[in-house]
Amino acid sequence: MLRWLTAGESHGPSLISLLDGVPAGIELTSDDLKDALARRRLGHGRGSRQKFEQDVLTIHGGLRHGRTLGSPLAIEVANSEWPKWEKVMSADPVPREDLLIDAGTGDEREIARNRPLSRPRPGHADLSGMLKYGFDEARPVLERASARETAARVVAGRVAAALLEQAAGIRLVSHTLQVGSVRVPEDAELPTPEDLEALDADPLRCFHRGTSEAMVAEVDAAKADGDTLGGVVEVLAYGAPVGLGSHIQWDRRLDGRLAQAIMSIQAMKGVEIGDGFATAGRRGSEAHDEILAADAAEGDTFPRVTNRAGGLEGGITNGQIIRVRGALKPISTVPRALRTVDVSTGEQTTANHQRSDTCAVAPAAVIAEAVVALTLADALLEKTGGDSVAEIRAHLEGTNALQSALTDRRPDSAQ
Repeated sequence: MLRWLTAGESHGPSLISLLDGVPAGIELTSDDLKDALARRRLGHGRGSRQKFEQDVLTIHGGLRHGRTLGSPLAIEVANSEWPKWEKVMSADPVPREDLLIDAGTGDEREIARNRPLSRPRPGHADLSGMLKYGFDEARPVLERASARETAARVVAGRVAAALLEQAAGIRLVSHTLQVGSVRVPEDAELPTPEDLEALDADPLRCFHRGTSEAMVAEVDAAKADGDTLGGVVEVLAYGAPVGLGSHIQWDRRLDGRLAQAIMSIQAMKGVEIGDGFATAGRRGSEAHDEILAADAAEGDTFPRVTNRAGGLEGGITNGQIIRVRGALKPISTVPRALRTVDVSTGEQTTANHQRSDTCAVAPAAVIAEAVVALTLADALLEKTGGDSVAEIRAHLEGTNALQSALTDRRPDSAQ
């Protein structure tokens, strides 16, 4: 079983990622994790924060000489901007007068940093969190609810991706399907893991060049209007074996676990597996993936005509490409400022506006890729067990032998 937790606040000293159940023998370096963090910062429409706020990575345990030890893996992602926030986010009490002065630059924005946030932003966790926990301002809520927490998940996801590839040959890739009203054509070619470099180079991680250009224009128009955009991202997992997940209980169905993982990402409001919502409008004869006779020469275990189910049937992987999509709402910190109430006075006003992105769909694809990797890695360990990469491989070889025996029950096998 692979377990993971994150800790820390957006403007705190650091974020912490803790993984337990990581098998021994995964080849991994700090540079691999830094590369994952760098991919999370990419994308047209990101705000200025991505330029000046740097991630400083430290591995505190679980890795030695480039290989995991089988012990918990502890990773810290420090915030280079922490000195500016040291008093605002201090763990210990701070004299009130210290919060009424700037941080030494004379910049009005520095003074504003210290003020209570009493005007909750629609679409954020601000108001619901304040009411739930009894806070009179939003700072204690928004600091943890912030999407910066996903930096800790991205490094954890990189560990999971390394496990999937090295132990089972599973490789993931993510891309953008839609930004605002601009969407990739339904018949567009799917990217593969070999296309990672091209995707990372694209301003919106879109694999369809013409659509990417239209997406950039859509983002620029929204920014000019003082508005924000959402979109749809897709994660593809190639090489997943048959049999991950289970139909036995509701919480072991892999499609349900993937859906929960995607929906746990900040700002996600929808999820689908495979063709999802489009399939709901089809007749049964057009909705399902017909099964063909096994082709031993091609090494294919019961190939399919289509993959509308997205590689999952009955909560179990069926050997096809896993396809998971997430729908991201427009960023809630809208520059034109939406109406809200100042909870300190009860008066109608406009929401607080801090630095924000115009569009965060490109990094959302990278984050979705990370949580899918974590979920699949957990399902892999659930099926195979194993304290090391070598042991997982051995278990998979035994499983593959059993499945091959079933595949070989063809009409000509008796000849």
